[in-house]
Amino acid sequence: MITVRRANDRGHFDHGWLDTYHTFSFGAYRDPEHMGFRALRVINEDRVAPGAGFGEHPHRDMEIITYVLEGALEHRDSIGNGSVLHAGMFQRMSAGTGIRHSEFNASDRDPVHLYQIWIHPATDGLPPSYEEMTAPKTGAENEWTLIAGPDGGAGTMRIHQDAALYVASFSPGARIAYALEAGRHAWLQVVRGTVHVLGETLTASDGAAVSDERELLVEADAGAEVLVFDLP
Repeated sequence: MITVRRANDRGHFDHGWLDTYHTFSFGAYRDPEHMGFRALRVINEDRVAPGAGFGEHPHRDMEIITYVLEGALEHRDSIGNGSVLHAGMFQRMSAGTGIRHSEFNASDRDPVHLYQIWIHPATDGLPPSYEEMTAPKTGAENEWTLIAGPDGGAGTMRIHQDAALYVASFSPGARIAYALEAGRHAWLQVVRGTVHVLGETLTASDGAAVSDERELLVEADAGAEVLVFDLP
């Protein structure tokens, strides 16, 4: 079973410095029918104006993943991390017992386009921690690449939940299968391009919840990029 969440149906706010779309309820956007999916709580697609950003603010007991699609994002946090994330980079911040951070567009000329993702951890009260990585491009086309999972290591990031995040870039016409174990669920988020899955056509920024399926066969019309969350 697949349930599609169209890009244009998401919550939307244009604050001038921030143009943001919310797949699930977030901040001033409240929709009781879209409060998250399984352990996945937030998928926000943000475009931040040059020189602008999110000032220092707190989080706790949440796994926060950021994926930069275009531009550069400057990160600072209260546990001593500071870096600039460029297009193609992922960041994982486990808020745990509490962390403060800021995220700003590192350019005074170009906007930054990113996804911000929140996942509920399996256990509250963990020590806060941080990782970042660049998604592999060379040799990784037309296959699912693990970005984050419960084990971490081997060039991936660790999240404190029995969940996994994969990314795939498709060449035109490519078909990639993703196997789901019994009792597992998936969320697909189309980053770029157009794909077909389980009888539905999804375009850029569309998402879809999938349950009671053992395989997802994703086919691209043209070049596409898709995130898959494998969830308990």
